Amino acid sequence: MSASYIAVDLGGTIIKVGLVRGGKVIATRRLEAVSAQGLQARLPALEEAVGALAADDLAGVALAFPGIVDVPEKRALSTNAKYDDAPSIDLEQWVRERWGVPFAMDNDARMALVGEWARGAGRGCDNLVMMTIGTGIGTGVVVDGKPLYGRSGCAGSLGGHMIVDYKGRRCTCGNVGCVEAHGASFFLKEIIQDLPGVSDRFKADKDNWNFKSITDKTRLGDADAAAVLQECIAVWSAGIVNYIHAYDPEKVVIGGGIMKSADLILPAIRSRVESLAWTPAGKVEIVASQLGDEAALLAADYYFEKHE
Repeated sequence: MSASYIAVDLGGTIIKVGLVRGGKVIATRRLEAVSAQGLQARLPALEEAVGALAADDLAGVALAFPGIVDVPEKRALSTNAKYDDAPSIDLEQWVRERWGVPFAMDNDARMALVGEWARGAGRGCDNLVMMTIGTGIGTGVVVDGKPLYGRSGCAGSLGGHMIVDYKGRRCTCGNVGCVEAHGASFFLKEIIQDLPGVSDRFKADKDNWNFKSITDKTRLGDADAAAVLQECIAVWSAGIVNYIHAYDPEKVVIGGGIMKSADLILPAIRSRVESLAWTPAGKVEIVASQLGDEAALLAADYYFEKHE
């Protein structure tokens, strides 16, 4: 019988906790993140959720963290306005004291990548990039059959902070012109306000728009919504061209809630990237995530059965 694992995906808005067994999420709990208040304040609620799901055969707890992680030391190294107290918390000790099992931790986008690589849209692919579009832009990379880490764990995970406009918008990371600053939902109000040709009526309502309503209105023929979506598609495509040039993948997987409108988005991204990317080995396949918001949870067994 397969071992059971608990996976925790620390999102900026929602924390997902899942019991994973045999490559399937058996049960889940969702908690409000309140990430600005730090991680320590959420540990009691997390402990309750993990305790409610944990099975007798629990073999480990894996945590997907939205920041830079020292994977061997199992510690958060650097954050960006989410759970900023995490580097001071010994999470491995917390897990061992409460459940007496091994602990693993990685960047959240990299864990989502591993999930797709092992069980989703990236199966059988040894050179893979995943881009997750949402409040921010997350990325993870597999090169020659191994997740990319680099000297300090940053390699492959900062694709949201590659520059697409060096004279552009200031990002939350302090850089200027990041993919995230020009194509993430956190900046959607600014994207709408700054986009030429968008009507004053549409801009006046900018606080109420999100990616879902933008795609819904685009389907109904709204020209302003379509212009905003096309702007974001151009930014996402520019990021993907950067990833292709940097990492030479066979395939790019795109995740996030926006992929519920993959029929609107993927053809435009594929066309734009194909026309712009330098790919002497042939066209790079661009596909939607198969695992959705369970991708990081389904990476749990990798960190205990294959990674360590």
